[in-house]
Amino acid sequence: MTIDEKRDQLIEELMPFEDPFERFAYVIDRAKGLDPLPEDYKIDTFLIKGCISQLWVFPNFNEGKCRFQADSDASITKGTASLLCELYSDETPEEVIRLEPDFLSEVGITQHLSPNRRNGLTGVREKIKAYAQMQLERTH
Repeated sequence: MTIDEKRDQLIEELMPFEDPFERFAYVIDRAKGLDPLPEDYKIDTFLIKGCISQLWVFPNFNEGKCRFQADSDASITKGTASLLCELYSDETPEEVIRLEPDFLSEVGITQHLSPNRRNGLTGVREKIKAYAQMQLERTH
């Protein structure tokens, strides 16, 4: 599945929820099924700055593909960050850099987040993009 197809699939999953609280409940439920980040990775290196909650994004690069895993002490934060990690995981650095996560506003996620949570989400995107850029520079 291409990154654009993954984005479209996430939109299809999240669009039916007209009520923002139901949408967030769904995002939180999705995140509950994800593996927690090992404690060894919950360090400052992977901590997202600007987020009120503790939020970590652990990057990995293998066989030309980026992978990302998020964890947080707040369910909504873990859920929204995990949407980005899901979108960008198993993609090349070029694809990670190319595609902005506009779908989050399309489906009404960003509009209903507090300013601090929006900052955290922006920090997740910046961290993911910077990691992909670093991998791109290493391989070229």
